[in-house]
Amino acid sequence: MTDYDPPRPWIASYADGVPADLEPVSGSLIDIVAASVRDYPDAPALQFFGAETTYRRMQEQIDRAAAGLRALGVGHGDTVAIVLPNCPQHIVAFYAILRLGAIVIEHNPLYTPRELRKQFEDHGAKTAIVWSKVVKSVQDFPADLAVTNLISVDVTTAMPFGTRLALRLPIAKARESRAALHERVSGTVEWETLLRSDPLPATHPKPATDDLAIIQYTSGTTGTPKGAALTHRNLLSNAAQARAWVPQIVRGNGCVVYAVLPMFHAYGLTLCLTFAMSMGARLVLFPRFDPDMVLAVTKKHPATFLPLVPPIAERLLRAAQEQGVSLRGTEVAISGAMALPHELVVPFEAATGGYLVEGYGLSECSPVLMANPVADNRVPGTVGLPLPGTECRVVDPDEPTKDVAPGAPGELVVRGPQVFGGYYGKPEETEASFTDGWYRTGDIVTIDEAGFVRIVDRIKELIITGGFNVAPTEVENVLRQHPDVEDAAVVGLPSERSGEEVVAAVVLAPGVGEPDVEAIRAFARSILTPYKVPRRIFVVDELPTSLIGKVLRRQVRESLLQLTTGS
Repeated sequence: MTDYDPPRPWIASYADGVPADLEPVSGSLIDIVAASVRDYPDAPALQFFGAETTYRRMQEQIDRAAAGLRALGVGHGDTVAIVLPNCPQHIVAFYAILRLGAIVIEHNPLYTPRELRKQFEDHGAKTAIVWSKVVKSVQDFPADLAVTNLISVDVTTAMPFGTRLALRLPIAKARESRAALHERVSGTVEWETLLRSDPLPATHPKPATDDLAIIQYTSGTTGTPKGAALTHRNLLSNAAQARAWVPQIVRGNGCVVYAVLPMFHAYGLTLCLTFAMSMGARLVLFPRFDPDMVLAVTKKHPATFLPLVPPIAERLLRAAQEQGVSLRGTEVAISGAMALPHELVVPFEAATGGYLVEGYGLSECSPVLMANPVADNRVPGTVGLPLPGTECRVVDPDEPTKDVAPGAPGELVVRGPQVFGGYYGKPEETEASFTDGWYRTGDIVTIDEAGFVRIVDRIKELIITGGFNVAPTEVENVLRQHPDVEDAAVVGLPSERSGEEVVAAVVLAPGVGEPDVEAIRAFARSILTPYKVPRRIFVVDELPTSLIGKVLRRQVRESLLQLTTGS
């Protein structure tokens, strides 16, 4: 039996002021915005290309957008899709949906029409708030997936007047910049129409703590979409855990959070959309990571809290050095999604005078499970310590009810208020992912005597490139559709630039002479988001398989490593 309280050696390693546990949360995500509006009504909540929106003004927009959505028929428990880059409309849409007790479903706006369609097939949302650049893809869905309420967003309307004016200049560069940000559309409800609604009455029922708040898609190992169903309790708890982890960051005006990570990703969503709003912070929104744009803001409003991935930290540091811009004042940078090299930490901390620490999480866990202390006792090469109120065990992957010996490698299983209850509409997958109430992460770890967790290997064969998950099966299925390819195996190889890069080994179809590798890559690019397309393709005579014919990706990876490194 595993219904017991396992030891938590990590608590002794917590930084000063970090509690071992937190009080259970109550209310809903709506309340964290309301509290910041109450305490800091005239403080800037959002900053976008220099344009500022106060907390009071943001709340007013949320109430109007919620009323507009209600007029379109959106109600409690309905699913509403968001397909937006980082922009003020994204935050307003997120909280307007939640205000009605409806469920947010975040999507990557850079997905190909086919990838986007697969997710809509799974959740079936009939209302979608969509970037104008993506509207056509949604309008082209087959009839059975047709979106009843398609709300289009022109992100340029949130920019300062001068910037909007510059984008309309009759010069090539301005036309190019505008084309990257906006596309003319028809047959939609314009976002501004929602904002002309009378505000939703304060008496309108609010969501409950255990209501479903968002469905966060995670590709898993199969490549088929799986939506992690996260409640208000899950997300409120994770925001509270993040606040508790950095007691030195004071809530209120003066706290600055940079949204350089996409908010459709669980990591960016929690630390920017919920944590930042609960802190009463100035959330600086970047539609994409551009070191020059970030440095321009740093000069005036350095980041108090900066969620990032190692490639972003590296590019930002390099750009700052080249341009002679100081990063001083950047207090806490937290890195996730891929291993953080110690040789990056040292110069980054020297440049900022603050901390750069590594953390770890999963979409199913809202997503943050652990982080290194924001103190001098952090341990490089580890993903840190479980957050307050988080329980962890290391078990035998073949017998997940059985703990391994202390310090030995095994599968990480977790419990905590941030851990989801299951996958949306997928009871079998949900059941398989839990053992006696403990969520199986699929990661092989060790936990040392002080409680620091080190990732040793992944049972799940996801490739993590630049902080994004790529399911090998999905890429393999696409490659096999090419007429020259009989079989394919996709693996991740180490990359200094992105942590891992997607690489494929393919077996050519009978009769194919000289392979055209670039043509195969171009074919994949027409179906997949760019980061999923193999950066290199190797032609092999055969793929190693098990006795039942399953391709042994680990052996493929070892062979390609040998081929590329000579070791």
